[in-house]
Amino acid sequence: MTVVVATAVALALGASACGGSSDDDGGSKSGKGGAGATDAALTSIVNKSSEKGGTLKLEMSDEPDSLDPGNTYYGWVQNFARLYGRSLTSFKPAAGKDGLEIVPDLAESLGKPSADAKTWTYTLKKGLKFEDGTPITSKDVKYAVERSNFAPEALSNGPTYFKAHLVGGDKYKGPYKDKNPDGIASIETPDDRTIVFKLKDAFADFDYLATFSQTAPVPAAKDKGADYVKNIVSSGPYKFESYEEGRGATLVRNDQWDPKTDPIRPALPDKVTIRFKVKQETVDSNLIADNITADGAGTGVAPATQPDVLTKPNLKKQTDNSYAGATSYIGLNVNVKPFDNVHCRKAVQWGIDKASVQAAQGGDPKGDVATTLLPPTVNGYTKFDLYESAGHKGDEAKAKEELKLCGHADGFDTKISARSDRPAEMAMVTAVQASLKKIGIKAEIKSYPAGKYFSNFAGNPSYVHSNKLGMIMSAWGADWPTGFGFLDQIINGSAIKPSGGNNVQELNDPKINKMLNEGIANTDDAARAKTWGEVDKAVAENASVVPLIYRKNLLLRPVSATNVTVTQAYLGMYDYVLMGSAK
Repeated sequence: MTVVVATAVALALGASACGGSSDDDGGSKSGKGGAGATDAALTSIVNKSSEKGGTLKLEMSDEPDSLDPGNTYYGWVQNFARLYGRSLTSFKPAAGKDGLEIVPDLAESLGKPSADAKTWTYTLKKGLKFEDGTPITSKDVKYAVERSNFAPEALSNGPTYFKAHLVGGDKYKGPYKDKNPDGIASIETPDDRTIVFKLKDAFADFDYLATFSQTAPVPAAKDKGADYVKNIVSSGPYKFESYEEGRGATLVRNDQWDPKTDPIRPALPDKVTIRFKVKQETVDSNLIADNITADGAGTGVAPATQPDVLTKPNLKKQTDNSYAGATSYIGLNVNVKPFDNVHCRKAVQWGIDKASVQAAQGGDPKGDVATTLLPPTVNGYTKFDLYESAGHKGDEAKAKEELKLCGHADGFDTKISARSDRPAEMAMVTAVQASLKKIGIKAEIKSYPAGKYFSNFAGNPSYVHSNKLGMIMSAWGADWPTGFGFLDQIINGSAIKPSGGNNVQELNDPKINKMLNEGIANTDDAARAKTWGEVDKAVAENASVVPLIYRKNLLLRPVSATNVTVTQAYLGMYDYVLMGSAK
């Protein structure tokens, strides 16, 4: 596993350390201002400070899928949730390559695997408490995993790794339906500090999986299912003072958090606020005016803001253009006609002018044209292009050949979905629509809010089928920086869910499923990495995923923000655990 991490680090830094500052301090040590230099936060901590106090102010253009650590799949929520939810392991809050190091969090050490990597054991630290003063036990961690993975009727947004890989995971009905108080047998809690996971097959990346907020402890007596988000019980340095669905939340210090058990979180601000449903252009103007600390979503400025921040020297030096370890793509749903026909899917692959899509979403500063699903910053990436065209502008002749083969020589009508509150995505989908029109494919754009995009619409198969959403705009970043951590939840048939799913094309290819499961069971690091490139190519041959852009986040830091650094572990956004405000 050390080799996997080292390789991922090298790739990430090779891709993202462009034009970085040579100033290791990245700005003022006092924390009283100093924006650093362009891209300084990619490899250093900008505006370092150890000063406590102030308010960390975040805004975002929509609302989260959920702030419940067990019911989320947005990368920014995984980042934000570390303020109030501690997982078994975590990524180290640090600049550059050090930010990809896995360190213990609730656990005393990283997991102890059995010789065959099918059993993983963690021991909790002493002195851990919830916000009400009750001790945190291994049973609270077990319950958190059970509710987050096995109760889709209440919590539909998170990943399905534990369900797919735990012994008996396919039969356990979850804590709300299963009447056995001991829960799933393959998670053992022999005492209050020990938790043991028993897996069907070897799982070499398990310490990465343990970083997920799904392992943040939840006291069963306080759980209210989907309504738990209204009264989350904190295990971190901050607790909720208030939460208003669709509007925002305020966090204050948790006096039961013991910093002696938590070297990861400096917990400098006294308060954290986040506002939802603020127009992206307004978020950007508030960053420029130094009224807030960061954009909560962490996906970069709006296309309308981009020219100013790139051409005005005082603003450009406050930008960090980070690779997000993410790919924007279109899922072609194989259960919506005519995309049940591989030739219709290949017609789209050949027909899209990716250069126009890149230009629409902001050009080079916002990302490179993608030819693979895996981005270059993720371990296992293999360079190839099965649908190569001059200048990435598409090939109309080959597209029309495929249309003939799929029985629609004159083209066809379909619908394509995108997120209404993401200006860059809406610009991209408009460019896709225009390029497909040239080959006779008429794609009607259907837009939906990001907060409910996967739970209610694009990730809800019944909605997708009944509304004939054949094409679904999506973007994905690695759950952790290996090929399996990127691919599994978006292409494995086991990840298809009644709602909140991310396998939006509903790909369920036995060959691909087998390659994924056998790959993660391989304890040879090099062989495992090689598998992910082979899986990526198999997906390209299936043609149900159209890679568009390897994403960059053109981030803007206000001059008063302190301890600013980009974390590749959370998709190239700022690390909210470290950040504060000098104001």
